[in-house]
Amino acid sequence: MSKDIWPLWEVFVRSAHGLAHKHVGSLHAPDAEMAMLNARDVYTRRNEGVSLWVVKSTDIVASEPAANEALFDAPKDKSYRYPTYFTVPKGVKHL
Repeated sequence: MSKDIWPLWEVFVRSAHGLAHKHVGSLHAPDAEMAMLNARDVYTRRNEGVSLWVVKSTDIVASEPAANEALFDAPKDKSYRYPTYFTVPKGVKHL
């Protein structure tokens, strides 16, 4: 199998002091097992990770930049979602 047709894999690493996996890069590999081994060798050489995820790039679904307004703009009719909607009763401290 030629490297030219190997799928692209996205690599995520969770550090020893972190709670979330972070995207650290991409690599080409023929299958998930080889992608995991290559990711370990390339992205955790200095023991900076305690967990690895590899995901085929084609399996990631991403939003389209043209849809940003519909996805990320706050709805104008749901002001109750913001703390400014509520009034703090008198006598309540440290809120």
